[in-house]
Parts: sequence; C-alpha cells; structure tokens
Amino acid sequence: MSKKLKIAEIAAQTGLSISTVSRVLAGKANTSEAAKQQVLNCAQQNGVLKGMAAGRLLLNSLVVFAPQRAFEERLDVFYYRVIQGISKALALHEVRLRYCALEEHDCDANLFLSKMNEVETEAAILLGIDDPHVHDLAADLAKPCVLINCRDRKMRLPGVAPDHQLIGEFAASYLFEQGHKSVVNLLCLRRYTMELRLAGIRDAWDAHNLQFDDGQHLMTAQSFSAKESEQIIEDFLAATPRHRLPTALLVGGDFMAAGAVSALQKAGLRVPHDISVMSIDGFNLAAIHDVPLTSLHVPRDELGEEAVHILQQRLIRPEAPVGNLLLNGTLAVRESVRRIRSNKSHTAVKSDGLYDE
Repeated sequence: MSKKLKIAEIAAQTGLSISTVSRVLAGKANTSEAAKQQVLNCAQQNGVLKGMAAGRLLLNSLVVFAPQRAFEERLDVFYYRVIQGISKALALHEVRLRYCALEEHDCDANLFLSKMNEVETEAAILLGIDDPHVHDLAADLAKPCVLINCRDRKMRLPGVAPDHQLIGEFAASYLFEQGHKSVVNLLCLRRYTMELRLAGIRDAWDAHNLQFDDGQHLMTAQSFSAKESEQIIEDFLAATPRHRLPTALLVGGDFMAAGAVSALQKAGLRVPHDISVMSIDGFNLAAIHDVPLTSLHVPRDELGEEAVHILQQRLIRPEAPVGNLLLNGTLAVRESVRRIRSNKSHTAVKSDGLYDE
C-alpha cells in the first residue's frame, strides 16, 4: 500500500485534511498538539509509524552465516529462533534470504569468500561465528556485514548481542535481594558468552560484599543438557552434608534447571522450600517438573530484528561509527525462588526427612 494512500486513510479516519496529516508525518511544527496526537495515534494503529522507522532495506539479497546446528530447531533452538527473527524482519522488505553453514572456529575461509563474492550477495549477517580471520575478511570486503552474538575484537564490524555480563550480574543480584547468601552456580562455559555471564555473577558477589570461591560456588557442565546437570547435582548432594547445602542454585539454562530440579526432588528436597532454583536462558520454559520457573530471559527473537535494523542503518550511513548493541534480559518471577526473611536462617533439612526453619 502506497504512502499517499496511507495518508488519505489517516485523513479520512481522523477527519483532518491530507495536508495536515502530511505535515505531522513530516515532522513539521505548524500543527496543533491535538491534531498531532490524533494523527500519530491513527498512524500507529495503521502500522505507518513502524514502516517510517524501518524504511526500505536497500538491498535484494542477504546471506546468513551460522553454525550448522543453527538451522535445525532440535539441535539449537536458540539460534534457530534468531534466524526466524531475521526472516520475519525481512518479510516486509521482499529481500531474498540465503544461508551458509560455517563452523564457530577455524571456518572454511574459501567457502565464506565464495559466498560473499557472489554477485547476488549484497550483505551478510554472521550469527555466532567467532573466527577472527572471517571477521577480518568480512571487514575488508566492500559489503555490509552485521554480527549477532559474537564480536569483532578489532572493532570494525557492528553487532548486536545479549548483554551477557549484565544479565549474569542481575540474576545473581536478584537472588541476593531475595535474601539468599549461600548460592551455588551451575554453568556451562563452553563459549566466551557464558564466561561473560560468570564475570557478571562475580560482579554481583563483589557488589554485595560477598567472596566468590570457585571451589564452593561454581559447578561447570560440558553441555546444557538436563541429564548431565541432573548427574552433577546428584553428585553434589551426595558429597555435601545437608546442613551445608546452599539456599539457591543459579543455573545457566532452562534444561539444566530441569535436571537440577529433578535431582533435588529425587533427594527429597522441595523447590523452592528447601532450595530455590533460578535459570538464565532464552528458551523461556514456564515450568519444570510442575515447578513454575523463575528465570532471567535472554533476548532471542529480538536479535534478528535488531540486526536487520543495524544493517539498514549501515546501508544508509556507511560512514557512521561502528559499535555493538547490547540487549537487556527480562526477569520472569514465578515460584521456583522463595524469599528468605532477614530474621530467618535458611531451611535446615534433617536426616529423618523433617524440615525446620
């Protein structure tokens, strides 16, 4: 639908003249505040404002490079949903979207160059690709390129990612603010983004004048699977006297949280009455083992849309400064974390199965 037709529609719906509507949408000051608000409200309802903010994407073809697992939902639902976000954002622009699988590290540079040098490749998005050589090649090519959930350490490529460090800090701080001082963290550190979350967690401990000790407060997993996390927590419970158990577990994934809760329940411990469990993840599981899960949601679907907006700005202003957009997480408060009152010690679990507080 053309812009003129949209203006005519807004004029008809508001009872204002076409010239008045045009002046408001053009940002002119010679209209009344009442007319301006009326036009903007109507434009928003008709989707005109979003179209004006997005504008036209000045290209016809885009290639997304990502690890192979990103293209299969059962292998990596997080990256898969990011790609869906890219596709959804491009639907408005009639842009052809193509895909190419690359390893996170030690990428096939020849494959990357061959795809980038194809005539129909006008721009690219790199999702989760950590290879610095590929970043160098992308920066040297005269085609716009945006990174998602990775970073160019030479600061030549723009990118968008979750603010992993702040997300980790916020999650740990939330538990401390709920009265938990004895917290054990279960994390998978297979990528630097998870290391950033751990750095944020450490920051929260420092901010609350608590000493973080890796031996006491950190358990690491090799994967995000529920099965591995369940075994880790089972081993931890077997080696830890009941009176020395933490009041809370901060877990680096919803599926890891599912494994942790399963292990706690098998040991006769109640969540959150005996031990609270909180997750940091983008999967957004509402409940695990009938326990509504308190979680800090990592932005996921939004990453693709924001990458397209950044690409759009690079096309319009290629000389603009290059930077990284960090997206905040969203706290979902449910029932797997309980508040500990300051005048109460945490629940002690007796060996006979009775609970005192």
